[in-house]
Amino acid sequence: MSNIYLGYHFTIEPKEMGSEILIAELGELPFESFVETDFGVTAYIQKNLWHEGLLDDLFVLQSGEFTASYTVEEIEQVNWNEAWEKNFDPIDVDGICHIRAPFHPKTDAPYDIVIEPKMSFGTGHHETTHMMIQHLLEMDVQGKATLDMGCGTAILAILASMKGADPIDAIDIDHWCYLNSIENAERNQIHNINVYEGDASMLVDQKYDLIIANINRNILLNDMARYVACMNPGSTLLLSGFYDEDIPAIDACCTELGLTYVKKFERNKWVSLKYVN
Repeated sequence: MSNIYLGYHFTIEPKEMGSEILIAELGELPFESFVETDFGVTAYIQKNLWHEGLLDDLFVLQSGEFTASYTVEEIEQVNWNEAWEKNFDPIDVDGICHIRAPFHPKTDAPYDIVIEPKMSFGTGHHETTHMMIQHLLEMDVQGKATLDMGCGTAILAILASMKGADPIDAIDIDHWCYLNSIENAERNQIHNINVYEGDASMLVDQKYDLIIANINRNILLNDMARYVACMNPGSTLLLSGFYDEDIPAIDACCTELGLTYVKKFERNKWVSLKYVN
């Protein structure tokens, strides 16, 4: 007998940030898969795992910071592979880095990365991941000890490894991301990424030449001092996961900790900043 699923179709404004937060929240509940839509997110849960009040504590629905609503439909069976294949197109970044799913053909791009994100964040479609890839493509990371903080699918750690960074630590607090990062590293035959499940409290006595942190404004501000404490002289810090209007707060924090601003990328109001110490 096939499982019966419920499909929750969420409409969210503003969409980008709201969808990102909502997926993170629903990932803590028994939802199994997410598809970003033109209006927000569709999330799937087995009907027998649903209960009254399941969504009562969702920040996106309750905070007033977002306009959000949803409809629900009952679905007899969900073919996750089919849904995944329909909703993931290959990504090309500046003709140099090609990101694809396992079912897409290989290309002759200098950096051809295979990602199967499952429930993890970081396919390259999102503006923040795209900009972090742009930063990495411009940099010489050969032999640099690297940290990918909030690694998601480990796509950034994988690219850094392909460009010669070594050794590499990848950390994410989400268990799905931890497992998916290990899988994606193996899928790309990358063997120098150490994946850990946890948060910035794990950063004790480590030293890095490059730190990549694509998370969100509040976590970055909270953990920035820990990142800087781990930076070797002349190290680089790449940041993203926030909007243009968040730059003053991020920049003030980085400047106070002794970092020097170098460069900014911007895509659809999302930004990515580069600092050195």
